[in-house]
Amino acid sequence: MSDKHLAAGSTCPPLHPGVLRCYSMRYCPFAQRTRLVLDVKGANFEIVNINLQNKPDWFLAKNPLGKVPALEIDGETIFESDILCDYLDELYPEPALYPKDPWKKANDRVYVELWSKVYAPMYKIYFAKGDKQVIAKAFEEFLSGLDIFEAELARRGTTYFGGEKPAMLDYMIWPHSERFSMLSLLAGDGHEIPQHRYPNMFSWIDRMKEDPAVKKIYFTPEEHLKFVEGLIGGNPPFDG
Repeated sequence: MSDKHLAAGSTCPPLHPGVLRCYSMRYCPFAQRTRLVLDVKGANFEIVNINLQNKPDWFLAKNPLGKVPALEIDGETIFESDILCDYLDELYPEPALYPKDPWKKANDRVYVELWSKVYAPMYKIYFAKGDKQVIAKAFEEFLSGLDIFEAELARRGTTYFGGEKPAMLDYMIWPHSERFSMLSLLAGDGHEIPQHRYPNMFSWIDRMKEDPAVKKIYFTPEEHLKFVEGLIGGNPPFDG
């Protein structure tokens, strides 16, 4: 499939029987979650990118929420990144991305939900329009959210949240973590993430960058900044 993002007036690419299709947007962190899990699972899948500011009618017919990611197979569609990733973990049992222990599995899901304390303030910074007070408050909220994950990774005492290799929680929180350097560029001077406060998270980020699945979806801070600045300006460069 082409990387081009399909917009209103386009034609839905023909489906192939038995082939899993992922509707995505290259710079969407939630779509990146699903693409990571698809790759880790070794799934046979195709990507169709959607222009989220000018959505095709055929996509809205498949997904009334109009959001990515969404998965389709044989004309049936499901959506929401956490639901999709849990589905994929059941559909492709190996490698298992959740702990076998039910409590530990539930706890990882709790931390996926807690991650909103990190990424929600990031969006406040994106759309602060340079308001220094809004940025300063949101940045402190962001750091407070990150404190939760620094403490949890230290408590687990492991290289990754999943142990000695990345697991579901690692892949679910990675896409926003990839944007941390971009966030500091966007927020401006005085809003660097202090490494001494987050030694475990910075080590985790360095290791995650070497993960084969992460390497396939990775964008540089400058590439992310270009997209976010376009998004703020009302003209996001979906196709680069």
